[in-house]
Amino acid sequence: MADVIAELKALRLHGMAATWAELGEQRNAEVERSRWLLEHMLQAEASDRATRSVQHQMSSARFPVHRDLASFDFEVSPVDRKLVTQLAACEFTAAAHNVVLVGGPGTGKTHLATALGVAGIGTHGKR
Repeated sequence: MADVIAELKALRLHGMAATWAELGEQRNAEVERSRWLLEHMLQAEASDRATRSVQHQMSSARFPVHRDLASFDFEVSPVDRKLVTQLAACEFTAAAHNVVLVGGPGTGKTHLATALGVAGIGTHGKR
């Protein structure tokens, strides 16, 4: 019972959480039968909200084109693959450090910057 209430509160559905708690005190057989439906609906709502959040963050970022690290050719560009992989973990954002990409035209600076942003939003939930 408590996990359903916690999920409702996590989704900021406090009124429904209070009502579910009241219904749980009654020990009604109908409530127990409908519990599985509520749990599945809560899972669907949570995943839908997460998906919409990522879509919103991606559109707010206004990346020129969707790029990721998988499509970057490390063989052509003189870029330190280990450093880029470390930056893709987005740990530098917790310390509020900047990343500066320096190089001539066509070396992949925009691709890498976009890929780091996409990794931050999609994988690490950054804004």
